[in-house]
Amino acid sequence: MAPDKPYSDIPGTTIFDAQQARLGYHLNQFCMSLMNAADRARFAADERAYLDEWPMTEEQKQAVLDRDYNRMISHGGNIYFLAKIFLSDGQTFEQAAASMTGLKREEYRQMMLSGGRSPEGNLHKGES
Repeated sequence: MAPDKPYSDIPGTTIFDAQQARLGYHLNQFCMSLMNAADRARFAADERAYLDEWPMTEEQKQAVLDRDYNRMISHGGNIYFLAKIFLSDGQTFEQAAASMTGLKREEYRQMMLSGGRSPEGNLHKGES
C-alpha cells in the first residue's frame, strides 16, 4: 500500500481500494466464475487445473487451494467475491468469518452476539 494512504497504518486491516482491485482482478473474476454451475463442477473436479486457466499469481492460486481467505484478501481478493468460494464449498459466511479470525464457529458467534471484537489494537498506530 502506498504510504500516503491515511488508512495504511491500521493493524490487521486491508482496505479494498483501487490498488487492491487491480491486484486481485483475476482472482475476483475467478470467484465470479463460480456463480456458474458448470464452472463450479469443473473447479470441484480439479481445482488446480481450473485455477491454472486464470492468470493469477501463484500466491493467489495457493491461497485459494489452502482456503486461506485472509491471504486472498491481502492479494486483492474482495470478501464479496471470495464468498463464491466458501459458498461453493458449502460453508456459510459465518463459518468462513470464523476461520478468518482463528475462532471456532460457536466462539465466533458468541463474540459477535456480545458486541464483536474490541477496538483495542485496531486503531491507527498514532491513536490511543
